[in-house]
Formats: sequence, structure tokens, C-alpha cells
Amino acid sequence: QLQLVESGGGLVQPGGSLVLSCTIPGFTLDAYAIGWFRQAPGKEREGVSSISRSGGTTDYADSVKGRFIIFRDNDKNTVFLHMNNLKPEDTAKYLCAGRRAPPATLDPNRYDMWGQGTQVTVSS
Repeated sequence: QLQLVESGGGLVQPGGSLVLSCTIPGFTLDAYAIGWFRQAPGKEREGVSSISRSGGTTDYADSVKGRFIIFRDNDKNTVFLHMNNLKPEDTAKYLCAGRRAPPATLDPNRYDMWGQGTQVTVSS
């Protein structure tokens, strides 16, 4: 079963930045619309951002608009999530997910391929 791989998480102070990466080792990522999701302990999985297969269409949760930027470099087989002005409430495990059928969406139930996640902790 194909599995996505995330990287780039860590501990950062409020107001700081991180860049998360998502790739599929051994396969081409441009066949998949990609979504980023996050899940904090005791909370439901939340859609953060999504990007279409071409990269031409993106979407963001209201809570991250203006702070997070999603983009993909299909030559590098990677989707990136730039997270700026991070807040303590952004603390969660961040997971990327893929779906072959368009469009990209923030609904986690529409994705059939997931990574293991990378932890992001925002704390002073």
C-alpha cells in the first residue's frame, strides 16, 4: 500500500515558522491531489490546506488563512506547507493525504492514502 511521508515538524516559539514536506517515495506525486490535516490530542482531525494535482487550485482553513502557504514542486515530487506566525493553538500532529480523483478538498473522508504524520509544537 502506498504511503505518504511527512517531514519538517519540530518545536518552535510563537511567531516562528516551519516548513513541512510531503512526498511518496518511489512514485510520482503529481497524480494526486494533496491535503494537509492536523490532529491534536482529544480533538477531531481538521483540514488545514489542500492543493490540486497541477497546483493551480489551493484552499485553506479559516484558522490558517494568511499564515500558511501550500505549494507543490512536482519536479521534486514534494508538496510543501509553509507555516508562518505560528500560534500555540497550531500545536498538533500534521498529516498529509492523497487522492487520485479531483478536486482537492479539506474533507479527510475523501482521501484514501495517508502518511504517519509529523509533530508540530508551538511553545515558548
